[in-house]
Amino acid sequence: MPEIVVYEVDKPVARRSSPGPPGGAEQRVRKVHAAPAAPGSRTTAGPRTLCGKDTFAMETARWKPSEDPGAPWYPAEYASVVCPDCDAVLEV
Repeated sequence: MPEIVVYEVDKPVARRSSPGPPGGAEQRVRKVHAAPAAPGSRTTAGPRTLCGKDTFAMETARWKPSEDPGAPWYPAEYASVVCPDCDAVLEV
């Protein structure tokens, strides 16, 4: 199981009169990646995802992988945008 789930997001898109993040912008999750935790941390992603992408501009998910061995490592609502390379590493 990855220790940290991170989101690769699109640039913020302006929203019209709906509650949300400060500044009236919404970020759309483009890909869900897995990353090891940074050395000495349990909540900060290391510098690279399991597929080798830089995590600097990614957002750390609040969601934590389940302790259930049969559960996926990613949030179910993002199953369609899971990084296939990170997923392949975790299947091994």
